[in-house]
Amino acid sequence: MDDAMSNDHWWFFDQAAIIAATGFVTFALISDVGGVIRIVMAMPLLLFFPGYTLVSALFPDKPNDEYQSFDEEKTGLGNPLLVSGGLKPVERTVLSVVCSVLLVSVISLISALTPRGLSAKTVLPGISVLVVVLALVAIVARYRCPLDQRFVPSLSFFSPFFSQTRPDSFGHIDRRPYNLAIAVGLILLAASSGFAVANPPQPDGFTEFSVETENVTGEIVPLYKSSYNSGEQQELQASITNQEHEERTYTTVVLLQQVNYGEGEATVTQSTELDRKTTTVADGATQKQALNVTPTMQGSNLRLMLLLYENEPPAQPTADNAYRVIRLPVEVR
Repeated sequence: MDDAMSNDHWWFFDQAAIIAATGFVTFALISDVGGVIRIVMAMPLLLFFPGYTLVSALFPDKPNDEYQSFDEEKTGLGNPLLVSGGLKPVERTVLSVVCSVLLVSVISLISALTPRGLSAKTVLPGISVLVVVLALVAIVARYRCPLDQRFVPSLSFFSPFFSQTRPDSFGHIDRRPYNLAIAVGLILLAASSGFAVANPPQPDGFTEFSVETENVTGEIVPLYKSSYNSGEQQELQASITNQEHEERTYTTVVLLQQVNYGEGEATVTQSTELDRKTTTVADGATQKQALNVTPTMQGSNLRLMLLLYENEPPAQPTADNAYRVIRLPVEVR
């Protein structure tokens, strides 16, 4: 946009462009765009758009420095002070970045408190909605601003750190960067945010391991099948849910153990392996296993031990070396 564009026709162009870009970037990021493209697309949405729309809504007028005198009797100020009617490009840019960081942090905190937790699919929609709402508020604020005072972005706005400054007391004009320290700080902030986008934090992975329960009625005490006939093959359904953030291979080992219960301790007097099944489960998926149970012992002091391992189990599977353990007291007649 250049200065030839009049306030009558192009004063809302930047906000309209931000609304369109926000919709496109949000859709792309939710669609799992990865790599460098993801970083490049996410940086303006996270580091500039929220703050820029907020600053535009709060300061819809253009910079207009003028000296204004004050009533000495009311204010006690005898000397005129410099009053700015808007923000300089460097001020608007820095405030946009700072406010963006604050707004994104608040939205991330709110998302973390929701049942769905902190993730890209909860944070990005919140940021997008906020940007669109603030952009619409900024358009209304500019529309209500007098035409001769309305802020319209120009080419000079996009190079604020290299803008010409006021002459100093010796009449010299400094054409060097407006503030090199601020520029370096913004670059470092952008780099760190890009790294965070490329390597988002993930909660610790886990695996759910359970057995299929009976239909619960008032007459059933255990929720699983607890009675078996010796030598008769029966089926026990186990369920594995993979929440490890990647595909995993699991092996389930079924042991029938005879147990003596002492003072707070259980001593295994005999143990027999009944079945062993291996399955591969995709991330976020649930896989059921049909385990064969053919009891070789009788009595009421027995239990089934379901031991879950990642990949191959050790030579002697026990509860101590298993990843997940299910203990099911049973009776074999």
